[in-house]
Amino acid sequence: MDKMNSFVEFLKSPYQSLEFLKYPDTKGSHQAICAARSLEELHPPKAKSQLPAAESTEDCVEGPLIYPLQEMAAGVAQRKMEWAAKGTHLGGVPRKAVIAAVGAFAKVTALLLNSTSVHNADTLLRLVRFRRPGVPLITVSNHISTLDDPIMWGFKGFPVMDARLARWVLAAEDICFKNSLLSYFFRLGKCIPITRGGGIYQEHMNEALERLSGGEWLHTFPEGKVCQDDAPIRRLKWGTASLIDRSPVTPIVLPIMHRGLEEVMPEKFFRGKRPPFPLWNKRINVVVGEPIEFNLPEMRKTAISTSRDVASAPTIGWPSISPHGLDEAAQRCLYVAISGRIQAAMESLRSFSKVFLKPKS
Repeated sequence: MDKMNSFVEFLKSPYQSLEFLKYPDTKGSHQAICAARSLEELHPPKAKSQLPAAESTEDCVEGPLIYPLQEMAAGVAQRKMEWAAKGTHLGGVPRKAVIAAVGAFAKVTALLLNSTSVHNADTLLRLVRFRRPGVPLITVSNHISTLDDPIMWGFKGFPVMDARLARWVLAAEDICFKNSLLSYFFRLGKCIPITRGGGIYQEHMNEALERLSGGEWLHTFPEGKVCQDDAPIRRLKWGTASLIDRSPVTPIVLPIMHRGLEEVMPEKFFRGKRPPFPLWNKRINVVVGEPIEFNLPEMRKTAISTSRDVASAPTIGWPSISPHGLDEAAQRCLYVAISGRIQAAMESLRSFSKVFLKPKS
């Protein structure tokens, strides 16, 4: 305990680098890691005008760390085309048509134009088809192309064309919802628009929470953006962790790792731009993990205890809406702990996929 206290004191300098915490090993103290990351998050926010351009999008995905007023306004924000996302819209016919068309595209791309292999597909199929009624499912995966979803679901035997079983997915508003036509299409495809930098309490996150409350399947890309480098899983954004914590029924959380789609849809194909259509004759590999166990009551107690070590750090006014009585500092510690578990599971799958799914010579 003395070692942890000295470690926390060491990290209380707001300029202390925390790069080494991005990939903690099992020997480190979980509480110390949580406290250290929380200290990093609780630095006094900078004014928007003082931020470099890159920081304004990448670092602010976690929300009010820099733009706290966006959180306060989230409650009055309107949901974009929510009527089109309802299963009853025009009798459900448009949704079924879009899901079937996109599913057919995924099947053709994954199975005809390219070759796709899946490890542990039965676990995903079982949870999509046969989990207990009312129990939500969250799948999390790496994000290596703009076509990860839907192509990663196009493997043989998966019901990607079934509108009833299809996932809900968090989608970037600035990419998928640029105009009314795109917004209508993606809403029919069970996509929920997320504003980059809008924070974990933005109104569409509440919509995602409602889907989980109804026992539905939600897919997220917790890294927050496309990355085609063969590198360790980056530190995760807190949106997925907040949904796991806030869901009335604890979701089943299933990690997935995939490779090959960065070659099907490379970010820099010609003159720094993506190709106009998916490339072919590539090998796609999908590795499905096992559900991640979360003892949330115990994790909340740990978060409350750990947050006392950083109580003197400045807060920036998160809404006090935690149903479990966690203040802002405790929420942050909890989200760091949940995200750390997910990141570790994804990194384990990444390492496994490199060994198990070697390209054929």
